[in-house]
Amino acid sequence: PGAPAGNPAAATPTGSGKPRKAKLIRKSGRAIAPLGAPPAVVNAIAAGNAIRKRPYVWGGGHASFESHGYDCSGAVSYVLHAAGLLTSPLPSGPLMSWGEPGKGRWITVMANPSHTYVVVAGLRFDTSSYGSGGNGPRWRWTKRRPRGFAVRHFAGY
Repeated sequence: PGAPAGNPAAATPTGSGKPRKAKLIRKSGRAIAPLGAPPAVVNAIAAGNAIRKRPYVWGGGHASFESHGYDCSGAVSYVLHAAGLLTSPLPSGPLMSWGEPGKGRWITVMANPSHTYVVVAGLRFDTSSYGSGGNGPRWRWTKRRPRGFAVRHFAGY
């Protein structure tokens, strides 16, 4: 788990200094990658946008990255796969040991045995409506404390 998939360029961060934040368009719920973001970050945001209105489906995205609906780990796996950072879907428990410990510069996964979410360029992508309305995979307006979650990132991100 955690090895880049397919596109090596997607797993090579670029730029230096503090990463810029993605923007969330309130009306559509779409995220916009920051200027100069590495390709993996741009791809992760595009993937989140692609499934952002899909329904919450328990087990969705586990058998395959493609699903009519997603649960938390299926949605996070979809985003990580698009970034080139994951080769097969993982449930939330195994995501607790994905990558390396700690917060990433661009992409951070928070996981515990029963829930996971990802923060990409400062935006939370989560199926939980914690702090904001609606359920299912969505970019969320509010931050969420990672208390009780393993905080993980892919090297360089």
